Amino acid sequence: MEDTRDLAERTPRSERKRRDSFGMFDGYDSCSEESTSSSSSEDSEDEVVPSIPANLPIIKNNGQVYTYPDGKAGMATCEMCGMVGVRDAFYSKTKRFCSVSCSRSYSSNSKKASILARLQGKPPTKKAKVLQKQPLMAKLAAYAQYQASQQNQAKSKAAVAADSFDWGHYICNNNTEGAPVSCFKHAPMGTCWGGIAEGVRLEIINSDTNLSTKVYWIAEIVKLAGFKALLRYEGFDGDNSKDFWSNICVPEVHPVGWCASSGKPLVPPKSIQHKYSNWKAILVKRLTGAKTLPPDFNTKVHENMQFPFKKLMRVEVVDKNYLCRTRVALVEQVIGGRLRLVYEESEDGSDDFWCHMYSPLIHNIGWSRSIGHRFKRSDVAKKMDGQLDAPPQLFQKVRDVDQSGDWFKDGMKLEAIDPLNLSAICVATVRKVLADGYVMIGIDGSEALDGSDWFCYHSTSPSIFPAGFCEINEIELTPPRGYTKLPFKWFDYLRETSSIAAPVKLFNKEVPNHGFRPGMKLEAVDLMEPRLVCVATVTRIVHRLLRIHFDGWEDEYDQWVDCESPDLYPVGWCQLTGYQLQPPAAQSNRDVAASVPKQKKKATPYKGQKKKSTLRLKEEAAEVDDFTFSQTISDQESNGSGSYYIKQEP
Repeated sequence: MEDTRDLAERTPRSERKRRDSFGMFDGYDSCSEESTSSSSSEDSEDEVVPSIPANLPIIKNNGQVYTYPDGKAGMATCEMCGMVGVRDAFYSKTKRFCSVSCSRSYSSNSKKASILARLQGKPPTKKAKVLQKQPLMAKLAAYAQYQASQQNQAKSKAAVAADSFDWGHYICNNNTEGAPVSCFKHAPMGTCWGGIAEGVRLEIINSDTNLSTKVYWIAEIVKLAGFKALLRYEGFDGDNSKDFWSNICVPEVHPVGWCASSGKPLVPPKSIQHKYSNWKAILVKRLTGAKTLPPDFNTKVHENMQFPFKKLMRVEVVDKNYLCRTRVALVEQVIGGRLRLVYEESEDGSDDFWCHMYSPLIHNIGWSRSIGHRFKRSDVAKKMDGQLDAPPQLFQKVRDVDQSGDWFKDGMKLEAIDPLNLSAICVATVRKVLADGYVMIGIDGSEALDGSDWFCYHSTSPSIFPAGFCEINEIELTPPRGYTKLPFKWFDYLRETSSIAAPVKLFNKEVPNHGFRPGMKLEAVDLMEPRLVCVATVTRIVHRLLRIHFDGWEDEYDQWVDCESPDLYPVGWCQLTGYQLQPPAAQSNRDVAASVPKQKKKATPYKGQKKKSTLRLKEEAAEVDDFTFSQTISDQESNGSGSYYIKQEP
């Protein structure tokens, strides 16, 4: 990258323009020799920009240069809380904080903050001032390299462009809302989304201009849907004719004040350029006290897009053909935290499996042996160059449990989401108790004789439930295949099979305040075809359980998914990470396999009698002395409310 100072020295002084701390030009016509020579040494090293036409109303500004006594001009952003205000009203000589409180809070961790500020190219403290020039240039070079690498990755993908589906148009036409990013703790920015909401201002590329050079303007978030925001340029007020959608985690979006610190021009849209004669005064008035993105927003986005799994790392993953066992697989590709794993014995690399790095389906090498899980040994005798076992700390941890005393036992009955038909919750049986809280589960009435379709669940898994869960929460329970005594009654079934139900206390009853609501849009993995991420809707919420509907597809393809599943993502996740998003299936070609990559199941899943089974507790009171069902709240589909349990009385 060519040094900015060298460019400035080769550029005539008449073409250099001074910007205030909005990044707005003080004079597009030209700057006089006197005004240029009187500027500070820092101003003389500003990035050189192409000349801008002199017919914009912002240029003359009544012939006055808008500056403050400290030599800086325009607005400032508090480095502690992100508040935007007039620079002259800020606290301290350096004008870095909006109040004494922010200054003191910042000082409590001053060393770390000072380093971070220099890396971000912010005005440093006096002690650090001599260190600014090189880190800023290094940062710009690194950032340019990062952008180039992202573009190269996007070009190398064989799939259709990830942003081919217009989320903004889809949300507006259907008058729906997207689930907030804070609902997805595993997604980038999921834990640091903070106060990003409607009304927040930011700086973004101005597309409403005839200028050949890239210029910016301030915009306000009008509507937020996941990573996507409906933006309105400052100055349009109630006029929505130029509103546009943008992913606010892309490199072109910045907090207010970025243009000033980076030497980028702020130019009003051509549609409203004549609306005000003094744009600076308007911005000062409107932005004072307004909220903007955190100063380190772009840095956080970049950090959140780094993933620990690397190509050729070895892991243990469930065998997609025999769910009861695991196999060794190699990480072939990492996109947004999702891993394309190729089974180690696959010669051509086509035998693969997609999952998230936090999926409960993948484990470190040696996990199966440590808990007693079935494992298929690889015929590959020697590791290839570059292969290494993924470190155990990279995998999602499960809660420690005490298996002594009253614990799961072989033959106990429960309810479980069928891993081969995720739209159904079925009658199930504990088939084998493993170590570290894991159990093997089989679906009653449809198990293979060799147990090849048993599935491993941890005792804290949100996909297994005590007997009676579906009845209490008005969910259709799928009875065992071939069971003719319908409607299904747990009491009769336990008596007929000489079985006992797993104790309720062994199940996970925690319900986080997840934030989902019915009708929210999101991007969800089709777990029956886990390479696909589809446009989806939350249609029902039962405690922490979400019913996910794939837009454009019949309800029979719906899936029950936990609210903290790593296979759910905010609107705009695919665009941000470069993953291919599957749009809603068109009504006319849902069943045409050639035009829709989402595949239907080979056989219609058994769902038992369509009529929901009911338990007439009062009528059967004399026969059910050993079970008492209780429900503490009527609204079982509220967010994090209600509880369910079955009391087993001696």
